[in-house]
Formats: sequence, C-alpha cells, structure tokens
Amino acid sequence: MHIVVLRTLPFLTNCDPAISSRCFFRRHVEPERLDIVKRETQVLAVDLIVPPTDREDGDDPDVAAEVASCHYDMAPRETQLYDLLGVPSGASTEDIKKAYRKKAREHHPDKNPDDPNAGEKFQEMAAAYEILIDEDSRDLYDRYGVDGISGKRGGGPGPGGMDPADIFAELFGQGPGMRFGFDFGGPGSRPRRTKGEDSVIPYNVTLEDLYNGKSVKMNMEKEVVCCTCKGSGGKGSAKPKPCANCEGKGWTFIQTQIGPNRYGTSRAQCGECGGQGEKLREKDRCKKCKGQKTVKEKTRQEIFIERGMSDRQRIILAGAGDEEPGVPPGDVIFVLKTHPHSSFERSGNDLLTTVHITLSEALLGFSRILLTHLDGRGVHVNSPKGKIIKPGDSIILRNEGMPVHKNPDQKGHLYVILEVDMPDEQWLKTVDAKALEAILPPKKAEMEPKPAVIDEVPFEEGDIVDVRETPFAGSNFFDHGFDTQFGEGDEDDWEDDEDDDDEHGEPDCRPQ
Repeated sequence: MHIVVLRTLPFLTNCDPAISSRCFFRRHVEPERLDIVKRETQVLAVDLIVPPTDREDGDDPDVAAEVASCHYDMAPRETQLYDLLGVPSGASTEDIKKAYRKKAREHHPDKNPDDPNAGEKFQEMAAAYEILIDEDSRDLYDRYGVDGISGKRGGGPGPGGMDPADIFAELFGQGPGMRFGFDFGGPGSRPRRTKGEDSVIPYNVTLEDLYNGKSVKMNMEKEVVCCTCKGSGGKGSAKPKPCANCEGKGWTFIQTQIGPNRYGTSRAQCGECGGQGEKLREKDRCKKCKGQKTVKEKTRQEIFIERGMSDRQRIILAGAGDEEPGVPPGDVIFVLKTHPHSSFERSGNDLLTTVHITLSEALLGFSRILLTHLDGRGVHVNSPKGKIIKPGDSIILRNEGMPVHKNPDQKGHLYVILEVDMPDEQWLKTVDAKALEAILPPKKAEMEPKPAVIDEVPFEEGDIVDVRETPFAGSNFFDHGFDTQFGEGDEDDWEDDEDDDDEHGEPDCRPQ
C-alpha cells in the first residue's frame, strides 16, 4: 500500500485543513488505482506518494511531519484541452474518444471551406486528443498543465521519451514548439517561434480563370521590422522590462464559461504586453514604431493562377508575410475560391454542360457550333444521321475538359447533356396536323384488357414545384422518407465501430 496526499483544494495553503474537509487525505491506495481515485474524486493531482509504512492507518510521525510540510499550488487547474473537446476533466477514455469523433466530423476543414482557420482548429482538437488519450501525458497535463507536457517542473518528457511538442510537429508538419496555439514552454517562457505568422487570404476566381490561367497584381500592406530601432522597439540602448501583469510569461490564466454552471481555465495572451512578456516605458519607446517593433509598409505582390488549378488550392508566396524581430517572415497564402459558373460544372479535370437542341435536330441530326468554350472558342459538332437523340441523352467531347495542372497540354473530357426543346403551339398552327400525324409514329393504342371501371378526368396543367413542397410521410415527396429513416439523425447515434481486440479490422457480424 501507498499513502497518498491528493490535491483536492488548490486554494488551501497547507495540508492540515484538508483533514477536516474530508478530502481523501492520507488514504491507502494501490498504485494501480491512483488514476481511478483521481478521476472519481475530481482531484487536481497527487501531491505526495509516501512509501508503505507498518502503521495501519498511516499515522507514522515522520509521515505526518512530511505531510504537514506539503504546500498547495495556488495556480488554478488548466482545462483548455478538455474544453476543446467539450468534455469535463473527469471524462473517461471512451467519452474523450466519442467527443473527438463528433468534433472532428463537425469541424473538419472539408466541411468548413469558408473558414480559413478551420484547419488550425481541427489540428488543435487533434493535438488535444492525442494528449488526453494517453494516460501518461494526460496525467502530466492534469497535474501541471502544458508545462508538465513539455517536461517542465519535473514532469519529464511525454510518451516514449519524446516531447509531445515534437511528436505533434511530426504528426502535423509544424516546427518544434509551434503547437496549434498551445504554449509548451515552462513558467517564464514564451512559445518558441520559428517563423512569423502566415497570412491566409481567400481569393475569388472564375472557371475561366482556372481554364485559361491568369496573372494578378495587387497592392498589399504588411508589417516590417522598424528600420529606426532595428526591431528593439526602444530608443538607443533602452531595454524592456518584464511585464508586471504576466510576470514575464506573455500569458495569463482566464476563466471562460463552457456550459451551464461550468467554467474552464485556459491561457490567454497578456493584454498588457501583447504576449511579449516585456514592456518598454513610454518615454523609452521608438518614435517611429511607438514601441511596437514593426511598422506598416505597402507592397505590390503578383500571383499566378496556373491553368488547371482547382477550387481551394493554395498559392503560397514564401516570406511575403508580416515580419517580426528575430524570426523569418511568414508566408502569404492565397486560397482560391471558385464562383459557380452559369453554364459549366467541373469535376476534377472533366467538365459538364447542358445544350438545348430542337426537335428536328433530335430527329434528323445537326451540324453546327454547339457551344462556346471557356476560352471563347466555338465548338462545332456533327451528329450522325439516322441517330435519334432522346431528351437527356449525353455525348462526350474528348480532350475538351479542363487542362491538367502542371501539364496543360493534357485535358479532361467535356460531357454534354442534350435537352430537346419541343415546338410551341404557334408552330403547330402553321402546319397541316393531318399531314404531320401521317409522318409521325402512330399514337399509343388503348391498354388491353381495359379496366372494369373507367373514370373521365379533365386534363389540367400543373407545376411540379407544388408537389415537391408537399410534405409526404414525414418527408419530402421525392425523398421517399429516406432522411427520416436512415439519415439526418442525431450524430450521437452514429458511432465508429472500434474493437481494440480486433487487430485486423474484421467486421463484427452478428445474426439479426
């Protein structure tokens, strides 16, 4: 047995009041049950693990003296990673898995194409999940916050002896220390920066732009290092002093409401020093940059939209982003956003369009310019004689699709749906109806055998929109109720089957 002191009341100054508060003080616990006790009692950490003693109740005087000298940490407990996944700090492993799967579906970048920060948010959740799903790293985080994860305060490295900051850098392709907005530095430190922040700019393009290619020049404004103070922010040899508000850390703890009667604690950039951890006195600040170390400068940038580029593709101008003292500038990233086209639809390197032809063209064929392409060319098509075209038939125009990116001499295909326009009543008045009937295929004969009961119903034109808007069997008439039966349910009802014992991923089939 081990005697453990559980840190349940962070506002206490020593261990004695915990005895009267009945907070699992000096409790005998098997080592393998420590984690369970912490989860069940919502404790903050295990402050002290005392070796086994011969005294049954742990009242050894030496132990009591050691316990009495134990002081509590006044810092509030961090819950930022739990808040990202929307779970309480005492959540089970299964609850964390379930919450992560649900959040991942909601916030996946592919489902949020209009949010330039969707990728970063998704990676933050993934990083939080990787920490909380591992018992060792979760224990360190529960005890010391992200400081414990980075190996500070005696917490040691993460699983496998590696710093989780470096583990996630490999997972998500970021530099060490750049952990999706999490600070993996210790007390008094600020996040390690390997480069300035990237600027992500959505840029609207047309399908013609992507088909033909385009060069765009634009005026932009960026931050550059102040040439007067060389990025120090101060006059001459003036030196900044540690920020009193954050004690030089660059961040402070804040409490945010995450639900009814639920509050979480996380780190936020210090508002006094802007996350720098240090400040200059106003009289010592550089006159040009006002102590900000950077100034705004207008620049002219040019981007090349290459033929065959796709929607949401990125154009990166390396090093064209805002400058910061001591680190290389970030990148400017343009994300292409394609406007819907009035005539063409794109699927990969293929195009789809609809062309209307007359009844005579459908019956007798045609030889004409069928459409105008995205580059302004007319596309002439000959239909074979003797081939009747039915409404909705499609043809393929090979090598008339989108250029292949990086290989524009190759193209996809253009698919054309042919819609047959019927003549109107005015045309019918100009022709001999009997002569027309004689050359057209015969009318359909009455069905045989005839039904026993036949009702005469008037012919009346209607609008299919009226039918589509009519509720039917709890759903849209044309949906056949599929949404109600199989889709659009509560996402909690849909779970990924996970069987840790099934290493080969075979389905678990059971008779119904």
